[in-house]
Amino acid sequence: MKLTSFTDYTLRVLMYLALDPQRLATISGIAQAYGISENHLMKVVHHLAKSGLVESLRGKGGGIRLAVPPEQIRIGRVVREAEGDSPIVECFSDHNSCRIAPHCKLTGVLSRAFAALYASLDEVTLADLVGRPQALMRVLHVAHAA
Repeated sequence: MKLTSFTDYTLRVLMYLALDPQRLATISGIAQAYGISENHLMKVVHHLAKSGLVESLRGKGGGIRLAVPPEQIRIGRVVREAEGDSPIVECFSDHNSCRIAPHCKLTGVLSRAFAALYASLDEVTLADLVGRPQALMRVLHVAHAA
């Protein structure tokens, strides 16, 4: 399975914000830290704000920050929401036209595999991903808030 760039950027934004949850960050600052497009990040941040994981403060001195403590953010939930409901293969869709579906064992194998993947991701919190914030902050050139 390959995660979409949207999911990748979603996880990166959350990790960046979790480095210093009280600090207000900007989309341009995050984009610069990771070397990725601000346009892509605007969509990601909008999605995260709609999901309630990030709060956005407008105006001078505004920015974004986590709306939920990192310890309460399960990575499985984040990936599920970012990836959406698209079926991983045709036989999982409502419009399955695969000729071998009634006799194929692949559906069950893939179903168990994805259940195991998400169960594993559900065990991990955002706080777990940034367990050593100082090292990540140095790599991303993030200054700790005073």
